[in-house]
Amino acid sequence: ICRGHRPLRLYVSPMKQDDRVVGALAIVEDITELRRLEQVRTDFAANVSHELKTPLTSIRGFVETLQAGAIDNPEMAHKFLNIIQMETERLTRLINDILSISKLESGNDEVATERIRLDKKACDVCEMLSIHAQEKEVTLNYKLGSEPVYIIGNPDRVEQLLINLTENAIKYNKPGGSVTVQVFKSAQEANVTISDTGIGIAEENLPRLFERFYRVDKGRSRQMGGTGLGLAIVKHIVRSMNGEIEVHSKLGEGTEFLITLPLAPKENPEKETIFEDE
Repeated sequence: ICRGHRPLRLYVSPMKQDDRVVGALAIVEDITELRRLEQVRTDFAANVSHELKTPLTSIRGFVETLQAGAIDNPEMAHKFLNIIQMETERLTRLINDILSISKLESGNDEVATERIRLDKKACDVCEMLSIHAQEKEVTLNYKLGSEPVYIIGNPDRVEQLLINLTENAIKYNKPGGSVTVQVFKSAQEANVTISDTGIGIAEENLPRLFERFYRVDKGRSRQMGGTGLGLAIVKHIVRSMNGEIEVHSKLGEGTEFLITLPLAPKENPEKETIFEDE
């Protein structure tokens, strides 16, 4: 039954005394959360099917064209094979992202954690993506705090969240634009900001930005190889580390992500020198 748009489940059982029904016991259960989870599961299955179907349809079409005779035309065959390769790489990214988010959401995937130099990790990611930024004609800046910043986490997951956010900032930027990555700490927290001067995000899209498969611009995102799972993965990684993530954006002006994580306890304070001394 449903009252006021709230789904309820009603259980009624007779109460007997000396084989006579003397009353009834009714239990009303609010199944709002159950329905929501069922809808999430249904949406996830539908989205995965759609995302897998699109590249598979493309691959099948080009393979059939090659079999029909296009393979005898070297130029055309080379072009089609390149497209097939791009689509298979897209499928691989999608499957890897689905596996990643499934592990993160299950909460049963135990990973080894260690003391991580967050500012150095962010610097390494910027160096890794510098060529990608140059290809997009985007300036990639890294700002270093006055002190080293240590956290406890899994190095691979920390690197993944930094890559996802920085790569997005580059990908959805404008030629001549810039991306700035900054790591700093407060009394009890490590902070990372990744800001860009890109296309920005409309205010009405911000609340759904971290949903699985949600894309602000579906056509543009798919064209650039996005799976629609990158930000959902980032959110789950941050939450698994007891952190928080915020996003601020203005359409046409740019976007800034702020990640806040607990600082690692001091181990050997005298050894924690600034980045340039390493």
